[in-house]
Amino acid sequence: MNFERKHIARLAAACLLLLPLVFAGCDHDNDDCCTGLVSPAVNYGPAGAPPQLLACDTYAVLAGSGVNCTGTTTVYGDIGCSPNGNVNGLPAGQPTHGNKHVNDAHSSSAQSGCLGAYNDLVVRSCNGTLSGVDLGGRTFGAGVYCFTNTSAITGVLTLDGHGNQDAVFVFQIASSLTCASNSAVVCINGAQPKNVFWQVGNSATLGNNCAFRGTLIALSNIQCNQGSSIHGRALARNGTVTLNDCSVTLP
Repeated sequence: MNFERKHIARLAAACLLLLPLVFAGCDHDNDDCCTGLVSPAVNYGPAGAPPQLLACDTYAVLAGSGVNCTGTTTVYGDIGCSPNGNVNGLPAGQPTHGNKHVNDAHSSSAQSGCLGAYNDLVVRSCNGTLSGVDLGGRTFGAGVYCFTNTSAITGVLTLDGHGNQDAVFVFQIASSLTCASNSAVVCINGAQPKNVFWQVGNSATLGNNCAFRGTLIALSNIQCNQGSSIHGRALARNGTVTLNDCSVTLP
């Protein structure tokens, strides 16, 4: 009997020692923090069907006030702007397997589709608020992830489809998005770039050698810096898209 009591006492003491580790770094005013973010893996519920892009679906790059390209920028898909600006500096032979549309009916229709998709993403119900959390080094399942201010990717963000090729990932970002240099978004276990969507309420910036995945729809500007790639779309509602020796490929 004494042995059993001592054993139980030791187990209780061990549990008490582990409690600070379980709750370390947790903001107890934020239920989302306490339920999911102490682990690097976050799995929320389904995000629903992808938004309808309509005429915007064929565009790899679309801007509201012009596209500026430098270096050996490559675009696989349509590229255009509407209602203002021009497409400047695109190398000869580009875009590949696409067309250039500047302030014409085609690009205007594409912007209408882009607006519809943006508004769809904005009103989707959040599975959780991750404000202040750097996405780098984390793994996410399908769901709607929301940020009330800025968001950043420093390192590798992994999107896990858990064997479902139709898994949809939505990131609602109220302000700006930054992908740090040499960072990446990686899709695994069936997750596909065509089902990844980033709704950005201000501007998005991709640092050097950032490997980005998904359709990026920013209200203002998008800047893609040297050596970076977007497997998805760069769609700027009102501002410019700047591609500095960058590649954009339709998913």
